[in-house]
Amino acid sequence: MRAINSLVLASSLIACGSDDAIDSDEEARRTYLALDASIGKSLTLGFEGFGVGDNANIPDQMTTGVEAGTLLITGKVDAGNSDNKGMKLNVGMVDYSDGAVEINDDGETVLIVFNTDPDPLLQPLFDMKLMNYPNGTFLGTLIGTYFMSGDDINGEAAINVSFTGETQDDGTGATERKPGTIQITGSVVTEDGGTFVVDVTL
Repeated sequence: MRAINSLVLASSLIACGSDDAIDSDEEARRTYLALDASIGKSLTLGFEGFGVGDNANIPDQMTTGVEAGTLLITGKVDAGNSDNKGMKLNVGMVDYSDGAVEINDDGETVLIVFNTDPDPLLQPLFDMKLMNYPNGTFLGTLIGTYFMSGDDINGEAAINVSFTGETQDDGTGATERKPGTIQITGSVVTEDGGTFVVDVTL
């Protein structure tokens, strides 16, 4: 589902010693790898809420992590009958984890649990614009703070990424993201200053 470009793959091979000796940039990279699958899930839940909503507030959309915890998407969509819409979606996590993810070609893994602020106004925010839906394009950003713990990675991580991609009819007249067309670029920065540059296709 996800194709990480050659530059990112190359960076993923950097060895930083044992887990308790990883540097801050490597910590940021591992944080993104553990968070990556949830971004696709968040987008999917947002579009599902958009498809079934009948007013400005989308119905709450929830799923679970592969390992544990919950992911809840709430928010609003522009009112009106235009085929161009804006969505503002809050990302809420409670003890969320998609389990151990591989961090290098040697099969080493990392497991991180994520939480977000319980106040939706302080949660990471998807701010998206849909044009000419259902068969159109969309762009947007995801900006906010995740709290993380596990495998010697603890603290806060600030994500700031941009999206561009295409939408399609899901077969029922509702709109969904078109797999393989979503480009995500930006960064993850941990509280101790570690940075990972994101360049991913969903």
